Amino acid sequence: MTYAQAAAHSLSLSMDKDNAIVALGEDLGRGGVFGQYQGLREKFGPGRVIDTPISEAGIAGAAVGMALAGIRPVVEMRVIDFALCAIDEIVNQAAKNRYMFGGQGRVPVLFRMPIGLWSGSAAQHSQSLESWFTHVPGLTVIAPATAQDNFDLFQAALTLPDPVLYLEHKELWSLQGEVDTQNTLAIGKARCLQQGEHLTLVTWSAAVHRCVSACAQVAQQGVSVELIDLRSLWPWDKEMVYRSAARTGQLLVVHDAVQVSGFGAEVAASSAQATGCRIHRLGAPRIPVGYSPPLEDQTRISVDAIAQTILQLVGETHVA
Repeated sequence: MTYAQAAAHSLSLSMDKDNAIVALGEDLGRGGVFGQYQGLREKFGPGRVIDTPISEAGIAGAAVGMALAGIRPVVEMRVIDFALCAIDEIVNQAAKNRYMFGGQGRVPVLFRMPIGLWSGSAAQHSQSLESWFTHVPGLTVIAPATAQDNFDLFQAALTLPDPVLYLEHKELWSLQGEVDTQNTLAIGKARCLQQGEHLTLVTWSAAVHRCVSACAQVAQQGVSVELIDLRSLWPWDKEMVYRSAARTGQLLVVHDAVQVSGFGAEVAASSAQATGCRIHRLGAPRIPVGYSPPLEDQTRISVDAIAQTILQLVGETHVA
């Protein structure tokens, strides 16, 4: 399946099992902008796959009310950039309701907010803002990198009793991969893609695939990297990261988001406190994403940049 098909199939199976699940947002009737709702309107009808007006605040606010009334909404924000129009409903209403009212209400909303660069889409359609939401108590934040994880984590997210920020990457929708529909996955469990000795590399979402390529490059020069895909950012798998960082002695965190105040800083600082490892971050410069390809490339974290950073950190003296 493609990454988009995996999510659509996962949602379809979940809607089969639970009649309380509905989806709402713009363009769902035609299958979603990226095909992530393909076939669902025909199967479940307009009462459960709901086209809405162009008002993110209205969509999110309606979903919070639906959730408090016993419905389990899947909210389509189209891209995370547009979710900023609904920040009050997400942060002040959905995330805080359970706490402020002593658990009398729960808000099991799944907010789909595609992140990352979207080629040729410029500054208002290409942001990675995951760190904004990991900062907010009450929100679970998930960032799948593969079709299998998109299938598994989507189903897992739809069982949680509180709001979830579900961050698919805009440039992964057509990515294909084998999907085992009988598989299950707990939220908060990272995946170790390869074991290594010289450095621990932590990443998530689309950057995972570039990190795989970079690790293959540096392996040709004798550098052994342990590569970890977090999969979920809150909660994140501290146990796996700390264990690896303590063994290799140094940690590199790579993400597509702006490096300044990115979630990589949390991973790096926590790991340094827990293990004493040497830390380094690699993220985008603090500039808006440009429309023209050369300007856009200035904000991309390339395979070569990752490989060069690894080689610089490990250094010749650490290579056998």
